Amino acid sequence: MSVSFNFSETETQQSVKAMVRDFAEKNIRPHIMEWDEAQYFPVELFKQLGELGLMGVLVPEEYGGSGLGYQEYVDIIVEVARVCGSIGLSLAAHNSLCTGHILAFANEEQKQKWLPKLATAEWIGAWGLTEANTGSDALRMMTTAVEDGDDYIINGAKNWITHGKSSDIAVVMVRTGEQGSSKGISAIVVERGTPGFTAGKKENKLGMRASETTEMIFDNCRVPKANLLGNVGEGFKQAMKVLDGGRISIAALALGIAKGAFDAAVAYSKQRQQFGQPISSFQAISFKLADMATEIEAAELLIRQAADLKNRHLPMTKESAMAKYFASEVSVRVATDAVQIFGGYGYTKDFPVEKFYRDSKLCTIGEGTSEIQKIVIAREVLSR
Repeated sequence: MSVSFNFSETETQQSVKAMVRDFAEKNIRPHIMEWDEAQYFPVELFKQLGELGLMGVLVPEEYGGSGLGYQEYVDIIVEVARVCGSIGLSLAAHNSLCTGHILAFANEEQKQKWLPKLATAEWIGAWGLTEANTGSDALRMMTTAVEDGDDYIINGAKNWITHGKSSDIAVVMVRTGEQGSSKGISAIVVERGTPGFTAGKKENKLGMRASETTEMIFDNCRVPKANLLGNVGEGFKQAMKVLDGGRISIAALALGIAKGAFDAAVAYSKQRQQFGQPISSFQAISFKLADMATEIEAAELLIRQAADLKNRHLPMTKESAMAKYFASEVSVRVATDAVQIFGGYGYTKDFPVEKFYRDSKLCTIGEGTSEIQKIVIAREVLSR
């Protein structure tokens, strides 16, 4: 199949980027280290993002969303992440995972009930797949949902959940069949306030510290069968499709972090004087910057390709995995080189690159490790 791509920026993209960049500079940058040090998740900021239509980027206008496409969505995540990875991560998790799952697999009544609240950030969303002992091995999850009349009774726990405490609603993958079976998992929506649904441990993380990561606990949590998304046994299949799109958002997150680190490194290299000249004039530094710039552009092209395929509803499992894998690894390399260019100052919290360095690493782990992406890519390549 021959596929052509056109990545020319539209007027909509330009105006969205300008709006997000202005918002991030005014409302996020002044608080970056304050939120990072305190591991503070700024719910009020996300309410503001909701007012701007950035919490329902892909949601059609009929459900209160912005009705934008994946190229605009990439732009939004990049512009936020080049200022603060934590806020970019939470924005991505809300849009791609919780909201994205409901948008893709809910029936009309469910969409009308939940999407308007999510799209406006009246409600913050969470998405629960991972458990303590089943990171990449999701088919062996222990959280169960047992039928009881018109309800399901959920028992178990989910770990590493973005907004696991502060969310108002969560899409939770539960075992309704045999352990290890791809048809033994279902997706159920659980609203905050449901008896038996509580938050557990909050993780003390290396980076992305302003993005809340906590445990979700279910203790005889009774949820109506009406909260089931799709049919019984479709949860794993749904989750894999959601992750296809989610990988694009994490790739965009990684790209934004890389761009932020690169911008800081370029500016510093022009200002920092050694031996009577700016360090950017030394080949050791300029070649680093050349490598960083090249890898960033290559990562963006992979991301734009995956986003274009997603917009056109074409298969993009391989492309999204490639984008996520490459962009996340580039983010770590660029952030590492940025710290090196700053030298000793790069190791201090007085300059921005140490935070980009800490934040970047999660991109190679969350929503499928780099190793899992290679498995996905290899499987797609070898299946031809």
